[in-house]
Amino acid sequence: MQPLPVPCPAHLIPDATGTDAFHDVYRNAMAHNVAFVAIESEKRQQWTVKADTLTAGSGHTVTGAVNDAIRAAITRLIQNHEVDLDAYTGPVYFMMHGVRSEERARELAAALHAALYGELEPLARAVPPVA
Repeated sequence: MQPLPVPCPAHLIPDATGTDAFHDVYRNAMAHNVAFVAIESEKRQQWTVKADTLTAGSGHTVTGAVNDAIRAAITRLIQNHEVDLDAYTGPVYFMMHGVRSEERARELAAALHAALYGELEPLARAVPPVA
């Protein structure tokens, strides 16, 4: 499996549902020194978005401004009831439970992945700032 491109089209976000699939995707990210990002199917036909920058190694940094933008986007998703209250908002590990569709989970994961590489436009499109 090749590393995900940046920005990553939503349809390429891996489905890491199940222990074996999760470990395969996580190990692949570690092997390529890239940020881990994936979606997982939950009970009740909902989805989880997960991302972790530890797999990218010590050379990968996410600026404070990017972390702030991600945290603000996840907060808006919680306030809009698009994700559950137990979301992790970084700065290293990110997780959002309760996403209502696979399509939306993939969109959010792709936007989060781009943000972790400094490209905030996909995140702003997926979770528009409050005007």
